[in-house]
Formats: sequence, C-alpha cells, structure tokens
Amino acid sequence: MAAISSILLLLLGPLLVPRFYLVFLLLYFIIFLYTQINHVFKFWITSSLMMKKIRQWNQSQRINEKTTTTTTTTTTGNNNNNNSPTSPSPTPTRERYNVVDDERMDEMEASLKLYEESHFIHSFIVPNYAEPEGLLRDTIKRLANHRNAQTNYVIILAMEASELGHGAKAESLAEYFKDSFLHFIITVHPADIPGESRGKGSNVSYAARVGCSEMIRRGVDRRRVILTISDSDSSIPELYVHELEKSFNQAEDPYFLLYAPPIFFSRNCFDVPAAVRMTDITWSAMVMANLSNSRGIAFPCSTYSLSMVLAERVGFWDTDADSVGEDMHMMLKCFFKTDGMARCQPIFVPINLTNVQTNGYMSNMHARYVQAKRHYNGIADVSYTLRNAFGISEGSNNEILIANTKKSSMYASPTFWFDKLIICIKVLEAHMIPVTSGWLMFAAVPLMQFVLFPPHSMVAIVDPADNPILTSDFYATLWNIVKIITVFLPFPLFGTLAIYEYLHRYVDRELYRKQKSEGRTWRNCFDYISLPIAAWLFMTIPSTIAALKRLYKTNDQYIVSEKFFEEERD
Repeated sequence: MAAISSILLLLLGPLLVPRFYLVFLLLYFIIFLYTQINHVFKFWITSSLMMKKIRQWNQSQRINEKTTTTTTTTTTGNNNNNNSPTSPSPTPTRERYNVVDDERMDEMEASLKLYEESHFIHSFIVPNYAEPEGLLRDTIKRLANHRNAQTNYVIILAMEASELGHGAKAESLAEYFKDSFLHFIITVHPADIPGESRGKGSNVSYAARVGCSEMIRRGVDRRRVILTISDSDSSIPELYVHELEKSFNQAEDPYFLLYAPPIFFSRNCFDVPAAVRMTDITWSAMVMANLSNSRGIAFPCSTYSLSMVLAERVGFWDTDADSVGEDMHMMLKCFFKTDGMARCQPIFVPINLTNVQTNGYMSNMHARYVQAKRHYNGIADVSYTLRNAFGISEGSNNEILIANTKKSSMYASPTFWFDKLIICIKVLEAHMIPVTSGWLMFAAVPLMQFVLFPPHSMVAIVDPADNPILTSDFYATLWNIVKIITVFLPFPLFGTLAIYEYLHRYVDRELYRKQKSEGRTWRNCFDYISLPIAAWLFMTIPSTIAALKRLYKTNDQYIVSEKFFEEERD
C-alpha cells in the first residue's frame, strides 16, 4: 500500500489535496533527514569500532610473533650457552610502569589468552543453490585455514535437491575437505515441501534441524554449539570467530543473543559495473549503521551467529512466505518468541562478500536487479512484525482476530511493549523508505512546481485562485521550507560515503593485506556519478515491485543471481 500511496500522492496530491500534500511532504522530508543524519553518526560509531578491533587484532598478532621469536631465540641461546652467566633482569621501577599508556594496555588486553583452546563448537551452515563449486570451495577453504578448524569447526553444507548435480558437487567438496574439520555434514533440502516458500530460509531451517540432530548423535553438547549462517560467498576471518567467542563469554546470557557482523564488498568489487559497486557500498553502509543500537535492537544481514539453544528454543527458522528475508526474520522471530529477551549483539568484524558478477555489462546489471528484487521480497516481514507486536493473528476464516496478549514467559523483558514499538518503527523504516523515498525525493518537488507554477499558461492545470501557495502566506512559507530541506537531503549520504571511503581503504590495508594499488583510489570517486541510476534501478523499482506483488502474490519463483567466480589453482 505504501508504494501505491506514494505514487498516487505524487500524481494526484498537487491536484486534489495540495494543502495536505504540502504538509505531508514537509513532515516526510524532516523525518527522512533526521533518520539519515542519525544513520551517519551510527555508521561512524560502527566504522570506528571496526577499525579498533582490526587494530587490536594486528597488535596481538605482532606481539605473538615477537613472543614466539624471542622464545625460540632464548631456547637456542640457552642450549648453546648452558654454562655462561646470565645478565640480571632490570629492576622494575615506578617510572617504568608509568610509561605504559592506554595503547600498550590495549595491546596487552588484545594478546591475552589469544591462543587458549576454545571449548565451543562452531557449526557453519553454508546454504547454496546453483553456485559455482569453485566459489564454495574457496569459501570453505578460508574457514579451513583457521587455527581450530580441525578440532572445533563443523561444516553443514546445505544443498538443494532441485539443483541438478548437487550430489556430485557435495561429495567432491566433502572429499576435498575430509581432514580439514571436526565434522563435515551434507544436507539435501527436499523440493516442494507443502507450506514452504523456497529460498535461503527454508534451506537453512532444514540444514539446521538435520545438522543439529547429527551433531547431537555424534556426542556434541548442544550448549557448546554456536551456529553461524553464511552465504555461499562469505569470507569469514578468524578474527570474527575470536570476537564471537569473546562476546559469548562476556554476555550475561549468551543464549538470548543473535550475533551480527557488518558486511563488506571487497573481493571482486572492481570487476563489476560502478552502479553495482555503489549499490553494494550503500547497502553495506546501511547494515553497519543499523548495528550501532544501544538497546540491541538491530538486524543481521547475510551472515550471523546464534547458539543452538536459542535456535531450538524458537523452533529454528520459519519457512513460510513471511520468512523470505531469513536474516531479519530470524531476529524478529527470536525477539517475539522470547518475549523481548532476545537481542542482537554486533560483532565489529567485517564479513567479505562478492558482488554479483556475470560476463557482460548489461548482463551484470540485470543480475544485480534480480538480486535486488529477491532482497526486497523481505517486505513480508512488515506484516509479520505488526501481527506479533500488536497481538493480531489470522483466524481460520481469514478474519482478523485479536490474540491473547498475555506474556507467555515469566522472564519477559520489562520494557517489552516499548521495544515492540521500536522494532516496528525500524522494520517500517527498512522497508518503507526504499519504496517511497525514490519517488518523493526525486519527483515530488519538481512535479508540484510544474503543476502549481506551470512554465506557460497553456499547460496550467490548477487555477491560481485554488493555489494555496499563492493565496496563503502560511502554505507559501511551508513550500519554501520544503524546497530548502530538499537541498540538504543528499548531505547525509555524502557524509556516509566519505566515512566509507576511509573505512574501505583501512580494512583493505589492515585486515585483507591488500596493496595500495589493489584498493580504492581517487579514480573511484567517479563511481558516485552512477548513484542515481543505482538508486532507481536497484532500490526504488525493485522495492516497489516487491511491495505491489505482496498485495496479490505471496510466493515467488526461487531465482538466484549468477556469480562468476574464477578459482585460484593450488
């Protein structure tokens, strides 16, 4: 309805209800500008914490290397000079302790217990459908390179039965990684299960149920298991696992938390069109801004983690038409099923993803458009959120009934009612802004200017006597304020992109160890020219189509965007 309303208001507002439309535009643009400024500050907080975590990780790595080198040298020296006198250690003084500053303390804290053995079992669920085998092998290989992979990692390779050749692909990968992990489990999600909506969510749900049952059968303690849901192209660094365990250990009750990292696009970003690159940049920036929330009400995207205990408590993942956007939906389900106790805990370590890439410019643009349409099908979460937040459920005859709103748990959050209101606002913002902002920001003021102040009398539609801007000082002032606000609407985006430019270079250099020539340069500033194209083609149009489809069609064809991947040979 939001899509239809915004389009109808855009066309009919200046003609039929110009006064109401003017007030509506003023309120809409003020709220939009406020939220975007707020997102800039939250994005800055997230980016600062990301850089801090990476800096501490690099410091701990350097300290460990120094310690290892020193230990080796000392051992060698002692073996060669068993009879030589040793020099006395310098006596610590007050001045020596005083020079230990905050940065040094950060180094010491970062190196503390870095190589202590983990008691957690990390189960990585890798759902895939028609993905290149080389891409899956590369994704899993990055996990195999982690220090504790052979003793603490379980891979659950979630295949789809509807994919031709899925069995041979799965067996090939299992054979390749047969000695790399504690367990390697293959699940095959059956096609056409009654009541299911095909997609990542239904595949993950099946894989989690089967995989968890298999781990328990093999003697794994469920309270030790942390499930990490990834995409087929998620490059998960060891730092993420380290910070995940740290956060799990420090949490008051880790079994009520869903852990969400920021997403990052740096694997093949220079091999795709600028519009595709800019779309994913703004997408990742929105995800990062969303993570900095003091109440823990945020949404994961693509890759996230939670305990097996929490997954079992809420009945694993939903598989119906309301759960197409499985990442946001799982957070919502955990929140409502635990009466507001579940929270999202950010892990400020970026997960590197690939941009959609195909051969050919237009083919690549179309593939990203297909992906955008699939992403915005998550608008189904709006109805799910409103039903659960306000106790509304569907009766047997499709009539709307008011459900029993009594709390189902004595451990319900004392601020559950307030948190429900916040989560409703955030879900509405996530799905309504893309549907409406493109139409109203780009066309509302020019179209109203044309209708109320035509360039020539021959194209005049509204009589000057009915023009509220000409007949009322109040509405004339509102009109001037609206035009002034529209000038400032892009500035939060400019601020976000400026922060992102620095962050991208830092992450490439310090975490992924890329050379300066391999990262973003000043030439990439020309990418911003493609922003209007990217906004319309990959946000406004697909989100509008998804909203309109939701009115008459709940199930859609399961289509994944092609990802071209050239595997590096060993």
